[in-house]
Amino acid sequence: MNLKKILIAVDNSTCSEKAAKTGYEVAKTFGAEVALVNIIEPIPANINPDLTLAPVFLEAYDNSEENSHVLLKEIETKFGQGIPTTYLSVIDSAAHGIIKQSDEWGSDLIVIGTYGRTGIYHFLMGSVAEHVARKSACPVLIIPNKYEEKA
Repeated sequence: MNLKKILIAVDNSTCSEKAAKTGYEVAKTFGAEVALVNIIEPIPANINPDLTLAPVFLEAYDNSEENSHVLLKEIETKFGQGIPTTYLSVIDSAAHGIIKQSDEWGSDLIVIGTYGRTGIYHFLMGSVAEHVARKSACPVLIIPNKYEEKA
């Protein structure tokens, strides 16, 4: 397996931190570069009668984009170890955005965390990691939230 570009999907959760840590370790092992992707889920836009987006939406987007960049920088600082890192922040649904960014960036591997939810919640909400694994053009490494590194 020739891994040169590893895309790591992150949000503001402990399972995504575990994925980032593992993703950077894999990148270090293979001498790969990393792209950290954070998907900004769209908020319902208020449409003015003249069919322009309300300023509230644009302001919320600017704030989300800024928060996303701060998150990506924190993840790189914590786990990056000097590995070349690209930041990707886009407005999209989580699974679609991750797959699209992976395709556009040309990743060889996607690393993503999963909450490990089961039962009715999983049935109703589905799993972003599961959807990405089914639709991705490259291999997907799913890191469960229960994952603890062995000493």
